[in-house]
Amino acid sequence: MSGVAGLVVAACSRAGTVSTQAGAVDAADAFADAEARSWSEDQWKERLDAASFRVLRKAATERPFTSPLNEEKRAGLFHCKGCDLPLFDAATKYDSRTGWPSFFDVIKENIGTTTDYKIGYPRTEYHCARCLGHQGHVFPDGPRPTGLRYCNNGLALTFVPA
Repeated sequence: MSGVAGLVVAACSRAGTVSTQAGAVDAADAFADAEARSWSEDQWKERLDAASFRVLRKAATERPFTSPLNEEKRAGLFHCKGCDLPLFDAATKYDSRTGWPSFFDVIKENIGTTTDYKIGYPRTEYHCARCLGHQGHVFPDGPRPTGLRYCNNGLALTFVPA
């Protein structure tokens, strides 16, 4: 599952909900989650361009200052490019001067996390709760009110204007 192993999904059939690290969702959303998680690598390659595939499915990182979403300033929502789940409200976007779209808050129920040791020390990687697509890493150096910086790959997002 490319960097997101360990995400636990437990069906709660009596309540019609599914619990994930990101919270509870209704049964219809659970079906969409299961469908997105069952797509084969070839199906993902059909859905995504090569660069987005590398980021979302292989946890690659795009080069800084290359995403047109860095300049996006309109009201709206940023969605997972893999499955179209809304992840960020544009009102939480800010210029972190890192070269990647950055946000100080997420739509919490739509995000899952795992610990990543790829560069020798632990970092919190976050991913889409529906399709498990890699989005980026969260750091404790963001602005108020959260103090967090969700540093996202622009190749993993689409923007939907309000």
